[in-house]
Formats: sequence, C-alpha cells, structure tokens
Amino acid sequence: MNPSSVLPTSRWNLRGQTALVTGASKGIGAAIAAELLGLGATVVAVARTAADLEQQVAEWQQQGLPAHALAADVSTPAGRTQLLAEIAQRWPQVHLLINNVGTNIRKPTVAYSDEEYRHLLATNLDSAWELSRGVQPLLVAAGGGSIVNISSVAGLTHVRTGAIYGMTKAALVQLTRNLAVEWAGLNIRVNCVAPWYIRTPLAETVLQNEDFRRSVISRTPLGRVGEPEEVAAAVAFLCLPAAAYITGQTLAVDGGFTVNGFS
Repeated sequence: MNPSSVLPTSRWNLRGQTALVTGASKGIGAAIAAELLGLGATVVAVARTAADLEQQVAEWQQQGLPAHALAADVSTPAGRTQLLAEIAQRWPQVHLLINNVGTNIRKPTVAYSDEEYRHLLATNLDSAWELSRGVQPLLVAAGGGSIVNISSVAGLTHVRTGAIYGMTKAALVQLTRNLAVEWAGLNIRVNCVAPWYIRTPLAETVLQNEDFRRSVISRTPLGRVGEPEEVAAAVAFLCLPAAAYITGQTLAVDGGFTVNGFS
C-alpha cells in the first residue's frame, strides 16, 4: 500500500482557517495569499495601495476563492489600529498571521537619514511586532494558530543590501524565537522564513543590473534566482497541521546561499 494513501488529508489543508497576510498585493505576499487560498483558507489580504490590492483580490474572487481586501498602511500606528479593529469586528477568530510587508533603501550606513531609518524600522519590524500582539487574542479565540514572519538571509549573514534592512530582518528572527516560547502554551506556533533574492518587484530593481545578477547567481549553489511561489510553499507548510511540532524555527529559502562556503 502506498503510505501516502493512509495519511489523513486534514494534515495537508487549511480548510476552515482564516489567514491575515500583509503586503499581499504583489510579489511574495501575493504568492503566499494564493498558496493559502489553494489550500482552503479564507485569506484577508492587506496592502497599503487599495487599487492594486482590490485588483488582485478581485482576480481570486473570480476564481471562487474566499479572498477579502483590507487596505491599510501597517507601517503606521493609525493603519495598524484601523486594521486590527476591522479584523476583530469581521473575523473574531484568526488562525494564521503572515507578517510579510517590508521594504528597503539601499545605501551606505553613514548615508541614511533619520527619516529613512525610522521608515525602515516602522515598515519591517514595528508592523510585525504590533500585529503579532494585536492578533494574538484572535489566535487564542481560535484555539491557537500559526504566525510566520518573513525575514531575509540579510538577517542571518552579511548581504550588501543595507545595514538597517539587515537589522530589521535579524530582529524578526529573534522575535520569532521569543514568541514561539512565550506563546507555546497558548497553542500558537511562530516560525520564520528567510528568502534570498526572489523574483519580485523590489528585487528586480537591482537584478536588472546584469553584473549584479551574475554576482548573486555565482553565490547561489542552485544557480538561479528564486520564485515567489517557492517562498509561498515554505510559508504554507509551516502553517499546515502537518507542521504542528515545528515552532521557533527559521527556514532559509535561498538556493543554498547561506551554506555556501569556499568551494
């Protein structure tokens, strides 16, 4: 008998679960939302730009998928407060939170302005910190759930993408560890995914430089840039009941970049 034929299918789907995904109008966030929808979850997609978000969500809805759009700038206290209030009113139970929203400004360390520093911290770190705390009661109301933070290999090792970006992504890794232990008794699992260069609008701005692209690929054992769907698959796995004994972990989706020594 094929062993897979006796595995309970409930371990490999998200039917009946509600997922909140930030930065969901494009790139990795949109791929994550689509992956979770395909596994049966109801997805509340969040992004700052309403027009882009509503267009993407409309495409999912036309396929009969249970997707909902909430426009909010989660880098700001007002945006987070608005979002959390609407979520609590419409979905009093949330099972999955994907802290995906992020941005970058690539500069030498001494060239950053105070405003740029605050903007990167607010977008990449404050959003995950406040949304995790704000959604926690809704996860508890659901009987537990899963948080996945989207970090970066820049939070694991040096990458010439900017010190502030690396700081925020490293902080997400540690936040993941702390919350995983603190909230384990509430049946809330917290994990992290750390991508390398992925074919997204944010990355394409630098990957268009052929010399830079060749440099990236030369450090990547699998010899290519990653796809958003490959990150989404890792996130989805960490959300599944099949991953119920995994918490506090950071999974690099990097084509082998972080283990590439001198060969």
